[in-house]
Amino acid sequence: MKTSKIPVHLYATAAMLFWGLSFIWTTSLLAYFQPVTIIFIRLLISSAFLFILMIASGRFEKIKKEDFWLLMGSAVFNPFLYFLGENFGVKFTTPTLSSVIIATIPVFSPFVAWLTFKEKISRLNMLGIAISFSGVAVMLASRNLSFSGEGKGVLALFGAVMSSLVFSVFLKKLTRKYSPVTLVAYQNIIGALMFLPVFLIFESDRISEVHLNFKIISAFLALSIFASSLAFVFFAKTVKEIGISKANIYSNLIPVFTAVFSYFLISESFTLIKLCGIILVIGGVYLSERNKPR
Repeated sequence: MKTSKIPVHLYATAAMLFWGLSFIWTTSLLAYFQPVTIIFIRLLISSAFLFILMIASGRFEKIKKEDFWLLMGSAVFNPFLYFLGENFGVKFTTPTLSSVIIATIPVFSPFVAWLTFKEKISRLNMLGIAISFSGVAVMLASRNLSFSGEGKGVLALFGAVMSSLVFSVFLKKLTRKYSPVTLVAYQNIIGALMFLPVFLIFESDRISEVHLNFKIISAFLALSIFASSLAFVFFAKTVKEIGISKANIYSNLIPVFTAVFSYFLISESFTLIKLCGIILVIGGVYLSERNKPR
């Protein structure tokens, strides 16, 4: 009897919802904190939450020595490099534009699959890439970008995209041995340790100037529990069940969630150009994932 994949797809959709909202939560915190401070605090809270969850449920796992460097490599690309790119990208752009660029992750997945697993790249893959990039170009066309401002943000976001792709390869290998909760917990605590010296050297003196309020606390808790914990656990479970390429298809939902919630929560404009760009990106991702060779 064929096993239903509905629960797995629900996990994937929930992960994209949380990541879509994460751009809004990050934007609200950037009014008070620098990017590295936000990342460091959210990773600390997230890893504490996940380790407590594992211990309380009696499912605590230790990482084997032979897998230590593989885990370290995964943590370098995500959360360390990925979050650097994402947070600085959000700082210099908008939540919706950031989410659209992040949504190009599945477009590059066929190339990663070809390099690592020797999968072929179809003509639809190439067409999808072209259409998706045209969608990003449409969204950028009406913006006066410069490398002293938003241009930096765009480059940082594409750096996050590349980091996520490399991370997915590490993740696929690790999910064969460990549970998603275990992997995310260890990756986040390693990532927090990587960010610690950067935080102490460049941003620790500014944190005392901020007075905590409900908006700050709720945004940090939402980022830590939903975006940095549950979303990554759900995504790791999805990669384990249906593979890298199919799991990354769901990234095209991120800009949709971000655009809709940005409009209602932070009054970000929802223009016709923005809508056209989102449609092109999603359409390109859809084409790039069709007719994949077995």
